Amino acid sequence: MSTSARPEPTDPADASPQAPADLAAGAVRRGPRRVLVVWTVVLAVLVLVLDQLTKWWAESSLTLGDDTIPLVGSLLGLRLIYNPGAALSIATGMTWLLTIVVVAVVVVIVRMVSRIGSRAWAVALGLLLGGALGNLVDRFFREPGFARGHVVDFIAYANWFVGNVADIAIVAAAVMIAVLSVLGIGLDGTRHGGDHAGSGTSADDAVEPTSGPAPEPTATRTDDEGAR
Repeated sequence: MSTSARPEPTDPADASPQAPADLAAGAVRRGPRRVLVVWTVVLAVLVLVLDQLTKWWAESSLTLGDDTIPLVGSLLGLRLIYNPGAALSIATGMTWLLTIVVVAVVVVIVRMVSRIGSRAWAVALGLLLGGALGNLVDRFFREPGFARGHVVDFIAYANWFVGNVADIAIVAAAVMIAVLSVLGIGLDGTRHGGDHAGSGTSADDAVEPTSGPAPEPTATRTDDEGAR
């Protein structure tokens, strides 16, 4: 007579609530992450709109070639120029290349936004994305042609350079990213280095432990009981 092996009974204590806890933790992380992504996009759109509105105002109110209109003495003023290059009029003859670089930067930022888990990073990437898009719109749709357009600059900083709102957003974002990197705060909100080195945890990502039934104490058999 053949006998089949009986499946060993499953110990209820082995049914750990770890899986439900992982699901709950994932849901807690995904919820705030979606909110951060939305706010990043909203901030980028606000920067883009403000940049284009101020450029429209500058073209309507200022005349190309006029002297600088002082706002704060000789430190800050208004002067309309069309910049075919990058900041400080660098690479003026490489407008196509600059356009391709900015498009690549925008793609990288969009990919980073999907992994965001920090409010500070949401602000930094929102400013950076909005500023990059603001100048990219000029490259695509202004004269002298598609992807060769000149960027509208009108904020004169002494005799150093002339910029726009998009440039301000980009510089602010660069400063924030540098500070976050020095502090060791990652894109997902985790802190690296210092007292938190190796922990890979964030206060925003902390999840309360899932309560579950306490495991029953394991009964130990005495020598007398084994002899019965």
